[in-house]
Amino acid sequence: MDFLRPPTWPDALALKAERPEATPIQGGTDVMVEINLDKGRPAALLDLTPIPELREWSREGGEIRVGAGVTYSRLIAELGTDLPGLAQASRTVGSPQIRNRGTVAGNLGAASPAGDSHPPLLACGAVVEAESVRGTRLIPIREFYTGVKRHALAPDELIRAVRVPVATGPQYFSKIGTRNAMVIAVCSFAVAVDPGERRVGTGIGSAAPTPRHAPQAEDFASGRLDWDGHGPLDPGVARRFGELVAASAAPIDDVRGRAAYRTHALAVMARRALGWAWDDFRGSA
Repeated sequence: MDFLRPPTWPDALALKAERPEATPIQGGTDVMVEINLDKGRPAALLDLTPIPELREWSREGGEIRVGAGVTYSRLIAELGTDLPGLAQASRTVGSPQIRNRGTVAGNLGAASPAGDSHPPLLACGAVVEAESVRGTRLIPIREFYTGVKRHALAPDELIRAVRVPVATGPQYFSKIGTRNAMVIAVCSFAVAVDPGERRVGTGIGSAAPTPRHAPQAEDFASGRLDWDGHGPLDPGVARRFGELVAASAAPIDDVRGRAAYRTHALAVMARRALGWAWDDFRGSA
């Protein structure tokens, strides 16, 4: 296995074009586990850690451009106010050591349906910034996942950053696992309420072949919430929202949980998360 360590971003793109089979590595929290468990051995590793600009984030208009090397720990500490849903999800990732190394871009590159960052990215409508020697391409997050652990990146492309809209309303992330910490999700859910657009966004994790959103639930809640009067959430609206979220999933039975349990849990999490977000909105109105 070759180990490639480009010192600059142009060097990284050139190496990826020359060696498209090379697996990019930043924190290594997914890739090294696969190698250590002998579940996969890449032909080459492309180490991006020396590239300083990947560790930067910036505010650009109404969005935050999060570099591919920004860790979960920094997301929590530096972007918790602007990106609350993503920060909440980041807090549930592994141990402090993992959060100090792991990145959202790495989560996207692995494209696991159980990745914790996927639901909040879906809920707020993030965009993946992919680059190659051929140029830059912006991939809407809802077009990024193409199959189980598969994504829309071309073989010569690398993730340079993720563009995430700054929260304009409450966001929540909820996750069920077999214990409270350092656990892969049995299922997960994120909601983002945007009062300006009168829109509710959703994200579902670990309950389908790919992370996905629940468009029918989004349309239903967006049209039924009392945006003008700021009245309390109708229990019937919350219940139906949960049912529509669960109906958008396609879970399976596996070692972590049964499909029926995941379906039930998603309905409960969605109902509660919408309630928490709406109460926050009413309290701030």
